[in-house]
Amino acid sequence: MALRDDFPPAGSDYMGGESDGYEYKTVFSGSKLEISYGMVRQFLKEEGYAEVPLPRNADELALFRLPTRNRQILLFEDNGYVHNPVKILFPTDRRKRSTLILCLYNESDPEHLLKFHRVNSRQSNSE
Repeated sequence: MALRDDFPPAGSDYMGGESDGYEYKTVFSGSKLEISYGMVRQFLKEEGYAEVPLPRNADELALFRLPTRNRQILLFEDNGYVHNPVKILFPTDRRKRSTLILCLYNESDPEHLLKFHRVNSRQSNSE
């Protein structure tokens, strides 16, 4: 069964990635960014995320890379492409130019949208 339909439970190791029950994270590293991105696209297709809009190619994906080297900013911003429930991120180590970090989120979680967008549920209730 596809990951999207049967999200890996906390502590599980699925296809080389790790899951905490809400976020599944894995790394793709080819010899070129184009190869890594091709692997990500194929993985998403096989795991039930084929209809999620994605950048057309690696050049378009690279446009989502934050132009800063400031690690503090990178702590608060997603350095890469984000479209619910998928994040394709660039590592903070700029030497790993062909590496991509894929994060998938459990859409069946009751607070999925709040968590995905890093919104504190207590914050939204107080307004």
